[in-house]
Amino acid sequence: MSAFSDILNTLGSGLMHYRVIWDTLDILIIAYLLYRLIVWTRETRAFEVLKGIGLLFVCSVIAQLLQLQTLNWLLDSIVRSGSVIIILFILFTPEIRRVLESLGRSGKRLGKALTDVGGIRAEELVRELRMALQNMARRHVGALLVFEQRTGLEDLIATGTRIDGLLSDALLENIFEPNTPLHDGAVIVRGETIAAAGCFLPLSDDLELSRELGTRHRAAVGVSTVSDALVFVVSEETGAISLARDGKLIRYLDEQALTDALQSLFARRGPAFSWSWKRRDKDPLGN
Repeated sequence: MSAFSDILNTLGSGLMHYRVIWDTLDILIIAYLLYRLIVWTRETRAFEVLKGIGLLFVCSVIAQLLQLQTLNWLLDSIVRSGSVIIILFILFTPEIRRVLESLGRSGKRLGKALTDVGGIRAEELVRELRMALQNMARRHVGALLVFEQRTGLEDLIATGTRIDGLLSDALLENIFEPNTPLHDGAVIVRGETIAAAGCFLPLSDDLELSRELGTRHRAAVGVSTVSDALVFVVSEETGAISLARDGKLIRYLDEQALTDALQSLFARRGPAFSWSWKRRDKDPLGN
């Protein structure tokens, strides 16, 4: 009888050993899949959504540890039983997607933005961009410039033609020159380089936008709604320069406002650019 028990104990310990191996393999597979998902979405807007969902899980664990009953019940209901519903909401409800992206971005506030450059180079970039925008505005050349910040725009970059060229007045004006292959899309700027041109952007469905605004302005508002990008627009009809951020549009930037916005974008020194989101339907200069 004792021999039979020894055999059973030996088999049991062997199975436990194999159970540990399979559990370890299971964990490694899940870890690898999560790693590949992070790598795949790292430079896209979807990464911010994943971070938002991850933050919900972390908050749920903290609420359990601190025994915050009401908060724990709420988060536990979302995390345990609402995963599929959350995914559907992310896919089909832009407002919820934007909230989760905002949660994801909040963890990076202490990091450097992609447009952080220093000293002389910052001044040079401000001068080059101001010259390009003003020259195109003077000639009524339509333009759409998207400046990537903390939210990656790789998925939008993939819709255009890769450039990876140093940001300059000459290159920008050449890209947006009428009747050239890339003039009718958006340029996406990453740091000090033009990442891509001829890119397609999501259009805003904001009913409060003026009906006189064309596709460029709606695309500018659209991409600034789903990311933290700053977007400059030159109107082909009026030559006016506009700026979109956080889903809002300020129109008819004069030279001083344009300079302040560009310095706020690159120089990161001195007082922050004062954003006045009062809608202006008339050119203050009378143009």
